Amino acid sequence: MADNFNYISFGNADYVEGVIEVGMSRGRMFEYTPTDLANGLEDLGEEALAFVVALPTFLCSEIVRANGGATMHVRFGRLGNIQADRKEVTANFEPIVEFGEVTFASVDDATTAFRADGFQLYRTHWAVRDGAAGPILQTLAERKPECANAVAEFLGADQPAPGAPPPERKKNITANIDSVEGFLAALQGLPPRNGAEIFYRGHEDESFELTPSLLRRWPDGSWQFLPSEDRLNKELLIAHYDEFQGDQYCFDRLVRMQHFGLPTRLLDISGNPLVALFFACYSKQELMEVPGEVIIFRVPEAKIKYYDSDTVSCLSNLSNLSYEQKNEINLALGVDAFNQSEVAGKLLHHIKSEKGFFEPRIDPDHLGTIVCVKAKQTNTRIKSQSGAFLLYGHGAMLPESGEDGLEILRITVTGKQAILDQLNALNINATTVYPSIDQTAEHVKARYRRAETTV
Repeated sequence: MADNFNYISFGNADYVEGVIEVGMSRGRMFEYTPTDLANGLEDLGEEALAFVVALPTFLCSEIVRANGGATMHVRFGRLGNIQADRKEVTANFEPIVEFGEVTFASVDDATTAFRADGFQLYRTHWAVRDGAAGPILQTLAERKPECANAVAEFLGADQPAPGAPPPERKKNITANIDSVEGFLAALQGLPPRNGAEIFYRGHEDESFELTPSLLRRWPDGSWQFLPSEDRLNKELLIAHYDEFQGDQYCFDRLVRMQHFGLPTRLLDISGNPLVALFFACYSKQELMEVPGEVIIFRVPEAKIKYYDSDTVSCLSNLSNLSYEQKNEINLALGVDAFNQSEVAGKLLHHIKSEKGFFEPRIDPDHLGTIVCVKAKQTNTRIKSQSGAFLLYGHGAMLPESGEDGLEILRITVTGKQAILDQLNALNINATTVYPSIDQTAEHVKARYRRAETTV
């Protein structure tokens, strides 16, 4: 049997009982999926879909507490005719074992049965989980004895051979460099693309993901910060309210929060390639021998937004919604239906607090996008780094190879210390990139520290 399985969960039991087709918003795909596995699946290309459709599948309702215990509607089967469009993934569901409503002694009992995190059982999502489905089927059969024969028959039958291994993370690497000269030559060698503006980002470790700090996950695929986004923002505002008095828009506040190190839905990018190269090399000592990476973003000029854009206001104000409210967002709805929903009204309330003239008509297609935004030059760090940002919408994921309207190229960087020495000669160092007094003091201290003498 396969070493992975699909776990598909819906809050509405009507989406589970008796259905022959399932559909999931792309933003809910691969939650609670191990990050190394999700990285190869997130583009939802042919290879990824072929892997997912071959896996055994649990189709479940979210867990409900009842009579001191807990219940879920559980079906087990296989998928067919899987397809992905810009909004959602759909597939036919072919049942093998119909468990129906399964009663558990407690939520903990259910998490033991599914070998899952308890919070996962309350989430509408589509996960690809590690491990075989067999032990879970046997545990469910113990809790639903009338299904024991069907489970035994399935487990005793010849199972299809495991499909192809999961696809690996895809990167468009164009060059490997170990000097500033090599880096500039690599940039000059890139094919021209007229009508596009170019931005850069440096990673000190080439294994790092293109993910804002707010949207990072633990290795098992669970969120680190997203469920607390609105609380994170409010706590910082409460503690340092005066710092944000000059910020006109929610996006301005997010930029300031990012500057102070709070997890946000912003990803820093730079218009200066040498600044990105600095970040690819400037690392802790233990990472100096680990290859870094400069990521190149080519964005059509027509798709670049500014701090006062209506689309930017819509995406930024998602940060003011609670996690429960975000879970109510359905991007598959049409414009009229979406704007009649309760959560659209709550989002509109936050948008109108900064734009009283905003027309009450939010386009759900825009809410799930990633946009490139030029921010106000409100602090010396943004100015020194020629800063801009990628702003991630609801459930947005950026495939490693880019997407329509956002081309991504990569350059692998080695020889970090030699490059840092070259950049320092060009006056690109911690003092100029991080123009604060503490960073300047650190740079000056390192520059003038004398070597240890030995007797």
